[in-house]
Amino acid sequence: MSPGREIASSVPIEVNARSQIRERMAAGRIPWAGPLLLVSARSVLLLASQGLMALILFALHRPTPWRAAGDWWDVYGTLVDIGCLIGLKYFTRREGIRLRDLLGPVRMRRGHDLFLGLGYFLLIFPFFLGGGYGARLLLYGSTDKTLNGYLLHMHHLPVWATVYSMTLWWMIWSPTEEATYQAYAMPRLQALTGRTWIACAIVGFFWTAQHCAVPFVPDWRYTAFRFLAFLPGVLVMMAFYLRTRRLAPLIVAHWPMDITAAIMTAVY
Repeated sequence: MSPGREIASSVPIEVNARSQIRERMAAGRIPWAGPLLLVSARSVLLLASQGLMALILFALHRPTPWRAAGDWWDVYGTLVDIGCLIGLKYFTRREGIRLRDLLGPVRMRRGHDLFLGLGYFLLIFPFFLGGGYGARLLLYGSTDKTLNGYLLHMHHLPVWATVYSMTLWWMIWSPTEEATYQAYAMPRLQALTGRTWIACAIVGFFWTAQHCAVPFVPDWRYTAFRFLAFLPGVLVMMAFYLRTRRLAPLIVAHWPMDITAAIMTAVY
């Protein structure tokens, strides 16, 4: 080998690594608008989608159209995903990277990421259960689930809508949600603010607030319940990503939670 020849590294540098993000930020390719818009986009789009569905139901002369529109959240939720994916595509292209680059390495040999994700699920899900239990006790003084049954109440959707929510919705929702908050917004806010705790506070707030809009009910106690119930689990998921910087296992961990939500809302 000649002395002047460069030795190529056998390990490629991840374009979504902190060092690479800082370089693109220094070059002016990561504006504040990108992470700030996308970290709040899902809540805004959820409210807009529920409003659109309520208008449709109002035109069809359905009673309580806003309440009834909320029953469709895991169907119109895909509109939210499409909006976020368009935004992610735009801002990643502006950085000079691909949307796929947000996912990072995927290790499926011998089911590595699949089993790792299921392990994450077993560790993370109890925080959501505990959060719901504690929030219900704090705000309602009881653990009776019927006291805040806005999400889980008797409703009937067309068969196609139920099938869609239980087969395709969660497959799109989980990776888009994880990519938006964890892979895109979190590391860029870290670079822009220079403080991990500030990035965590911003992402944690908006990610938790998203769950107050699935569906949104104009009831302060229910809204507070949803926020407090999801906050512990969201913080733990963020901690896992900050520690590992790998998205694929967290998507796998997220899928059973969303499948559970789809089943619960379908059978009530």
